[in-house]
Amino acid sequence: DRTRINKRAVEALIKAGAFDALEPNRASLVASIGLAFDFADSQLAHADQGGLFDDVDDSHAASTQEPPLVAADEWSIRERLSLEKTAVGFFLSGHLFDQSAEEVRRFAKRPIADLLDSREPQLIAGIVSDLRIVNGQRGRVALFKLDDKTEVIDARASEELFNAHRELLKEDELVIVQGKVQPDRFSGGLLVSVHQVWDLAAARCRFGKFLQVDVNGSVPPVAEVLRDFPSRSIATEHGELTQGLTVRLRLHRDEVSAALDLGAAVRFYPTDAAIARWSAAARDGSAQVVYE
Repeated sequence: DRTRINKRAVEALIKAGAFDALEPNRASLVASIGLAFDFADSQLAHADQGGLFDDVDDSHAASTQEPPLVAADEWSIRERLSLEKTAVGFFLSGHLFDQSAEEVRRFAKRPIADLLDSREPQLIAGIVSDLRIVNGQRGRVALFKLDDKTEVIDARASEELFNAHRELLKEDELVIVQGKVQPDRFSGGLLVSVHQVWDLAAARCRFGKFLQVDVNGSVPPVAEVLRDFPSRSIATEHGELTQGLTVRLRLHRDEVSAALDLGAAVRFYPTDAAIARWSAAARDGSAQVVYE
């Protein structure tokens, strides 16, 4: 009944997970909203129509058959959770860290819940929240929280560092930071003084060794990926630094396999989209960054 509910309301309910028990693929449900409303209108229009021979005619039964859902790729964890937050104001079905947790733990091994006071810099990964700029004793500083689902820790970065990485330090974004963890005399918990910041793509360049791509006879689109996702150059205090990952192809044929390194000249910038491009051309979708 369109007088009681409209497409926008149904879409919001789908994004909030209200129909997950009927169909877990929310992308497919959203893509099928128009079809569902058309079917409902058709059913309403024919609700009071019938014929003398309806009990022996299959045409009416066929007209009441629900149409299949529109096929659609499932949303990623981040996309699903972001749409949940848009619909209801908070995350319901998971944590943003879930999407990258398995990969991140290969180089940022210690969860926030296991961090200890230490004079040595520590590598910490988490989702940014409660970001704000305040006036400190030594100038303006950025204060925020990092959440990796195991625990939340307060973090502090200088104004200079924040300005240099403003595009990374945003609400609900995954960052990997390096800094010293010390007791916070105000909260009684721990505080990390951040010295360096990376997003996941930059962290792959910093801590990864290479991208390993399994192939099974077909040649991956090396030139296309290098063109669309070229390595990047950044200025550092030690000079210009090239950010990118090399590629190792792992060839499979029958019971035999061999590894082929494409060399230092074949470097690409490993964004999620770039990794997905390699995965699409890989054997069984196997393309992953090797860290150790």
